[in-house]
Amino acid sequence: MNFDAAFAYAQRHDLEALFVQREGETVFERYGEGFDAAKPHALYSGTKSFWGPLAIAAEEDGLLDIEETVGATFPAWNSGAKSRVTLRDLLALTSGIGFGGLGNAVPLYERALAVELKNEPGSTFTYGGIPLQVFGAVLAEKLKARAQTPHDYLSERLFAPIGLKIDRWRALSDGTKPLPTGAFVAAAQWAKFGRLVLDGGMWGATTIVPSAALARCFVGSSANARYGLGWWLADPADPQGAIYASGSGGQAMYVLRAQRCVVVKFGRGASYKHDVFLRRLLGP
Repeated sequence: MNFDAAFAYAQRHDLEALFVQREGETVFERYGEGFDAAKPHALYSGTKSFWGPLAIAAEEDGLLDIEETVGATFPAWNSGAKSRVTLRDLLALTSGIGFGGLGNAVPLYERALAVELKNEPGSTFTYGGIPLQVFGAVLAEKLKARAQTPHDYLSERLFAPIGLKIDRWRALSDGTKPLPTGAFVAAAQWAKFGRLVLDGGMWGATTIVPSAALARCFVGSSANARYGLGWWLADPADPQGAIYASGSGGQAMYVLRAQRCVVVKFGRGASYKHDVFLRRLLGP
């Protein structure tokens, strides 16, 4: 792995943090001006990386089935094309919901549920935040008996067992937190989640999410072979290839399965490209 070449590329795109761990040991660490190991950074859409694994964990806990329809929870979705939208479709961004819900435009659950479809479910990949909010509405409804929010459950089920600390999470106008964006996390903290993924849902000797179940997050759809459940797949044909979470401005967490590494990169570069970074990192 060529850390210096990857660092040089990231530095040209307003690097704020580059943090690399191999088998849980830090092997490379650089920070931009005004940044350090403890400083949290907005993940933007990198926040999406949490919800596929959380959905799988919820399925393991008997809370939901990712193949169930939204209509199983909200009867208003039991007619027309909406009746065919599954939770998997929402997480894979193939629900038929059009573009929207990014940045500060994330709708409340009620408004997300009221959005009409633009395409037949499963037919088209459309990047956006609204499907995650619909998933959040479903999960919130299922968690009412536990008196938990989706973010409470995420913290209890996945973050607490691995010691991951979220610095803060922005709130919407009704006090709820968005699912597709909003988390602020330090590089080493986000890397803990990457390590959980790298180790197939294990944390030391403890199974957090069974490996075979978690692997379902990293399979593309017929609409987009390069996108799983909140994660991008650098090479869908390679089961040991890189997978990564991506956020606006060049936020990234790369899980390099063949190299047994987790790489977190923060920055402010709109022209930053994941594929170029990976070629620099993994090239000669």
